[in-house]
Amino acid sequence: MKDKFYQYILQLQDQITASLEAVDGKAKFREDLWERPEGGGGRTRVIENGAVFEKGGVNISAVHGKLPETMQKMFGVGEADFFACGLSLVIHPINPMVPTVHANWRYFEMYDDYGNVINSWFGGGQDLTPYYLFEEDAKHFHQTCKTACDKHNFEFYPKFKKQCDAYFWNAHRNEARGVGGLFFDYCKGNKDLSMEDWFNFVSDVGNSFCEAYVQIVEKRKALIYTAEQKTWQEIRRGRYVEFNLVHDKGTLFGLKTNGRIESILMSLPPHVQWHYDHHPVAGSEEEKLIQILENPKDWV
Repeated sequence: MKDKFYQYILQLQDQITASLEAVDGKAKFREDLWERPEGGGGRTRVIENGAVFEKGGVNISAVHGKLPETMQKMFGVGEADFFACGLSLVIHPINPMVPTVHANWRYFEMYDDYGNVINSWFGGGQDLTPYYLFEEDAKHFHQTCKTACDKHNFEFYPKFKKQCDAYFWNAHRNEARGVGGLFFDYCKGNKDLSMEDWFNFVSDVGNSFCEAYVQIVEKRKALIYTAEQKTWQEIRRGRYVEFNLVHDKGTLFGLKTNGRIESILMSLPPHVQWHYDHHPVAGSEEEKLIQILENPKDWV
């Protein structure tokens, strides 16, 4: 399964980067191949200073070795060997009318002393972080997620949408990071769903990404915006940074397993602002967004 999933994310990375380069029309992804001293490595692709995308990364890693002590405590296990691979992406557009997007699809295995798999699971999801709320964009993103889920189980979308709202919650701000999407983790084989079933589900979600996001970019990338709206985007990006550095399990996993720091912090935008005790103007489009973030809603 690990070889099958790794081959899948290699292909998915090619598909997504080609699609994003086409919609940008100017910038190309720079590729870095890297190795992890303890075992494994990855293929990082970063786009910067484009016509549409200010900064973004679509990264693959496949790492293995001894499970670090901090991760042993997290999983409630003793010493063990592990393998983890996944594709992680974050795209930060220039235009504040275009939302930031994040996605991740991953697979994890743990082994006994004889190299036998004793635990394995899939995880991942995709979520949207707008700076200005176009409700039809949120509905399109969520409908695309739901369509991918419904091919496998009608209970998946409401369950994983709810988990997304709970996970991407900036608790210290008491607001959501964005308008959500899907989040699933520890998806293990059982009597109802084999690991092959989970692979098919995760790959269908991954394959839906370009439809979910690129259509929104095409629709919004040429909209006019003001300097004040750009400032608002950068203030909201500050909340994005706070979540990634304080709460995000993927970032923490990378830091605690001696991952490649440039790839881990690729998710951080280049221009961010923090204003003391900032509040949007009452009745404004900015306040409308905040009200949604404080009370996540059902989009489909």
